[in-house]
Amino acid sequence: MKKFDIMTPIGILLGVIVILLAVFSNSGPSGFIFFIQIASVLIVIGGLVSAIIITFSLAELKLVPKVLGEAFRTESHDLENLIDTFVNLSTKARREGLLALEAGLDEVKDPFIKKGVLLAVDGIEPDVIKDIMMAEVVAMEERHRKGRAIIEKAGEYAPAWGMIGTLVGLVLMLQNLNDPATLGPNMAVALLTTLYGTVLANLVFLPMATKLGNKTDEEVFIKQIIIEGVIGVQSGQNPKVLQEKLSAFSVVNKKAKYEEDVLGEENVAS
Repeated sequence: MKKFDIMTPIGILLGVIVILLAVFSNSGPSGFIFFIQIASVLIVIGGLVSAIIITFSLAELKLVPKVLGEAFRTESHDLENLIDTFVNLSTKARREGLLALEAGLDEVKDPFIKKGVLLAVDGIEPDVIKDIMMAEVVAMEERHRKGRAIIEKAGEYAPAWGMIGTLVGLVLMLQNLNDPATLGPNMAVALLTTLYGTVLANLVFLPMATKLGNKTDEEVFIKQIIIEGVIGVQSGQNPKVLQEKLSAFSVVNKKAKYEEDVLGEENVAS
């Protein structure tokens, strides 16, 4: 079951607060007004949207709300419960036969597990079952990649449009060197567009794209466990053996998370 992921908005809000505090500590409350530049916003947002529209098709652009929404949702996977499900299926298959599994599929909520078990019940060879299910995994990865590509491109385009805004501001400033009153506003456009583009890329788009990629990797990992479980049930593996085999995935996953956390803490400390 997917739930609201509070970490995404917290991260974005924290980044904004840090920037605002940096501004406040140097210029006070009145300094905020100098960081609001409509021309810079128009250049970065307008240019970014235009570039995205040129790059992607209408069908792909329709995925943007859904893709952005995924960055604010999380889904927890209970590996122990998943392993128990396949142990129970294996036990039932060995006692009553594969055909008996079809009657109890209503209790299984995961459609990917249902599909695999039905393929096994139909007597399809293990290699064929694996190919069919892996094809669905590959298709899922491709769908996620296409949706994530929009966010990744936005992260690439935002700083570029910030630089374009900087060039525009510098050109305007150089054209009006004789008028001191225009130097400040034009310089603001020049600098703030770069700031806006960089903040959007590194605080919003690129972190979201990375998070979506991590979620895809986790989903692929879970589906690989399911495929191994289905093959084990179909081939009549001993439930204890199947449990040990699938538990190895759980150990690998915990080890990977532990190493990621430790390395992350070491990097922060260094």
